[in-house]
Amino acid sequence: MDINMGLSKEQRETMATAVTALLADTYALYFKTHAYHWNVTGPRFHDLHTMFEEQYTELWTATDEIAERIRALGVLAPISYEEMGASAKIKHDASTPDANTMVANLVAGHEQVVRTARDALKLAEEHGDEATSDLIAPRITLHEKTAWMLRATLG
Repeated sequence: MDINMGLSKEQRETMATAVTALLADTYALYFKTHAYHWNVTGPRFHDLHTMFEEQYTELWTATDEIAERIRALGVLAPISYEEMGASAKIKHDASTPDANTMVANLVAGHEQVVRTARDALKLAEEHGDEATSDLIAPRITLHEKTAWMLRATLG
């Protein structure tokens, strides 16, 4: 069935590519945050363990909302870790970092998601895709705030 919602097929595909990049970075950050939750140690264990759990739970929920936007645009969401990883700018760790490095890595991850989201938001505005804009703008706010909160724990 043809999709006729005011965006051309090319516009929908362009937006789906941008939203897929946001999904990939969000998913990579989700996994990194969850892994840090499992593996954090040290005197700040409890506070960081709890903070990371709150963050990965929010990120997990966001991945579903972002993937559903890709589907609403008429494009398939990524189906494999390889496909997701190919679109992500956030890369996995080669080893388990210490707690401060975990926090710094998560700051960098949230900042990357903000940059990816801003790129997608700009495209959404150019193409008149208000639904994608409505999804992305609050994500930017959330990731900027989370990066600030993480930075504040580093002193």
